[in-house]
Amino acid sequence: MKIGVLTGGGDCPGLNAVIRGVVRKGVGVYGHSFVGFRDGWRGPLENDTVPLDVAAVRGILPRGGTILGSSRTNPYAAADGPARVRETLERTGVDALIAIGGEDTLGAAARLHAEGIPVVGVPKTIDNDLSATDYTFGFDTAVNIATEAIDRLHTTAESHHRVLVVEVMGRHAGWIALHSGMAAGANVILIPEKPFDIDKVCAFVEQRFATRYAPIIVVAEGATPIAGTTVVREGELDAFGHQRLQGIGALLETEIRGRTGRETRATVLGHVQRGGTPTAFDRWLATRFGLHAVDAVHDGDFGKMVALHGTRVERVPLAEATGELKVVPEHLYAEAEVFFG
Repeated sequence: MKIGVLTGGGDCPGLNAVIRGVVRKGVGVYGHSFVGFRDGWRGPLENDTVPLDVAAVRGILPRGGTILGSSRTNPYAAADGPARVRETLERTGVDALIAIGGEDTLGAAARLHAEGIPVVGVPKTIDNDLSATDYTFGFDTAVNIATEAIDRLHTTAESHHRVLVVEVMGRHAGWIALHSGMAAGANVILIPEKPFDIDKVCAFVEQRFATRYAPIIVVAEGATPIAGTTVVREGELDAFGHQRLQGIGALLETEIRGRTGRETRATVLGHVQRGGTPTAFDRWLATRFGLHAVDAVHDGDFGKMVALHGTRVERVPLAEATGELKVVPEHLYAEAEVFFG
């Protein structure tokens, strides 16, 4: 078989490990050949390809990002998008696609499979918000980066008796905020799943200062206040209709300073969380996903996504994988609230 591979959506550590696992097993065990599509769904839409063989994947295991490039291109943004994808596959002789991505990339893959295009998905997102898998690769690296940053901010906060607000990624799910905030000893963690009361946040700030320590507040970019307490700025939309979130960290900085009189600074970690070398766990998980994805293609088991269940990698329907986001449950957030203040 000739198999196409693409990486879509936001980049994250571990993408190259998946590509390497797919190619090494696909060529070495099954004798398949591969072609890479550049920049996510833009590649098959515009017939933009790159050779993908064993030589091309040597040395990429520890590298962040993706050697294929990525984008947030939506193949359904144009009426003829699916037809153009199909035409490219036929023209290049590609028998099947492996799509590596998150909610949007795999959502498009599920729709294309429903229209008869053979696709297998691999779950990728630092947000860890795909419900059909216990973990997505990239998440562990993002949490470790955020945790290290918060550790460093503790000392400067205490030196200057400041409130430090740390904004981390997480549009609809607060997994990065929850894990990094608990790991680094944050005094307040704010997540999209639970609108916050700014007065309670300020009370926690004063409670922390009463112990002669400075507070650290970790907030997911998608967190929002209880309706009517403050105003959150809205950003523009991306190709999949999602708002480009901005401003929650700066808003908290202004509100806390104004309400408490305490010197407050906001730090937005942003794309630092996506970059750099993947952790050992993410390399391990991404490699296993790649191995099992090429197994699914070889078996002709299309319309599936590989998923981690416990320690087993299993196949689940793409439609199931993208049908519902995995959000932080109330009981896990309650564990973190023990340490607020």
